[in-house]
Amino acid sequence: MPRGDKSSYTDKQKRKAEHIEEGYEKRGVSHDEAERRAWATVNKESGGGNKSGSGRGKPDTHVSSREGGRKGGAASARRSAVDRSAAAKKGWETRRKRAHG
Repeated sequence: MPRGDKSSYTDKQKRKAEHIEEGYEKRGVSHDEAERRAWATVNKESGGGNKSGSGRGKPDTHVSSREGGRKGGAASARRSAVDRSAAAKKGWETRRKRAHG
């Protein structure tokens, strides 16, 4: 099997990689880099392709997903209560204006 062949991945793994790739692209990462990172994440969580063969299907760890969630929470927690409140008020005003505008 040549490098880059995705035939040994399950449909779920392929969907997961596609979803991760879309997330990276939304944040401005190039298509090729986003694809590379997405498959690296799938491999890290599931240990590579899980299709066919007895005993090859192992549960995913979700380690990368947890890491991302923790980073987001930590960033918010570092801000002062006044900063968080101001950001929330600004967001509310923006949503209100867009809904009625």
